Amino acid sequence: MRWEQVSGGWRQFREEVKEEWQRLSDKDLDAIAGEQEQLVGTIQKRYRILREDAQDEVSEWLDRDDYA
Repeated sequence: MRWEQVSGGWRQFREEVKEEWQRLSDKDLDAIAGEQEQLVGTIQKRYRILREDAQDEVSEWLDRDDYA
């Protein structure tokens, strides 16, 4: 899947994002508003991981077959 799909359909995908990264609050998801860099930064902050690791997680999520 491409990020443009997520961004354009953020209202649909936010629940899937919340299932994947359960530490993200509704307030976080509102602030992310479909922006990939915001998602990566928020995951980095909430999970206290390196930005590169957060980006890898998002990329892996996008590449999964069940989201294709």
